[in-house]
Amino acid sequence: MAITTCVFDAYGTLFDVAAAARVLAAQPGRDALGKVWPQLADDWRMKQLQYTWLRAITNAHTPFWDVTKDGLDWALERQGLHQDPELRESLLALYWELPAYKEVPFMLAKLKAAGKTCAILSNGSPDMLEGAVDSAGLEPYLDAVLSVESVGIFKPASKVYDLVERQFGCARDDVLFVSSNGWDAAGASAYGFTTLWVNRTGDPMDRLPGTPAHVLPDLATVPELVA
Repeated sequence: MAITTCVFDAYGTLFDVAAAARVLAAQPGRDALGKVWPQLADDWRMKQLQYTWLRAITNAHTPFWDVTKDGLDWALERQGLHQDPELRESLLALYWELPAYKEVPFMLAKLKAAGKTCAILSNGSPDMLEGAVDSAGLEPYLDAVLSVESVGIFKPASKVYDLVERQFGCARDDVLFVSSNGWDAAGASAYGFTTLWVNRTGDPMDRLPGTPAHVLPDLATVPELVA
C-alpha cells in the first residue's frame, strides 16, 4: 500500500536539540559553558528522555516542559553550573526557538508538493511545539501537530501512535513514521507503522521488538523514499 501520510517526531528529528547549548556557548562571556556544552547537551537530552520513560511506566505524567527543565537541572549540576540561574533561564528560552535541521524545510515542501499529508507526533507540549514550528517556519508544510498531552502518556505508548489514525482516518500501512530516536522508531514499527530511523550519529540498532524498515543519515531523501 502506498504511503499517504508522513509523520515526524519533533525533537532531534526535525529540530536540533543541541542548538540551545551550542548557541549560548558561542556568546561572549560564556567560557564555562563553552568548555562543557557538548556533554551538557547530551546529558540534558538523555535525562529528558529517561524521565519521560520513567513517568510513563509509573503513571506519573507531567508536561514535557517539566521534564525538559528537570533534565537541564540535572545536567547543569553534573557540570557544576547549577548555581547560575541566568544561565539556566537563557538555555530554557533558547529551547523554544530550536532551529530545524537544514534539510527539513525543503524535504517537507517536496512531500507536500507530492500530495502527502505531513504531521508532527511528539512528546512535546503543544505550546513548546507551536514555538518551535513558528520559529523554524515549518507551519505551511504541516497538516497537524499532535502532542501526547491529549492522551496523558509519553511515547512509545500505543495510545500516542493511535493519535495518527484518529487525526487522519488512515490505516497504519498508509503511514511512514520518522524518528531520530531508535527506541521511538522501534516502538512505531511494533505498532504497525512503516518506519524510518534517522540515524544521524551512526548508532547501533536498538535491541527492541520492532525494527525500522529504513535507516538514513538525514532527512534529505525522504521524498524519494516515499515515492
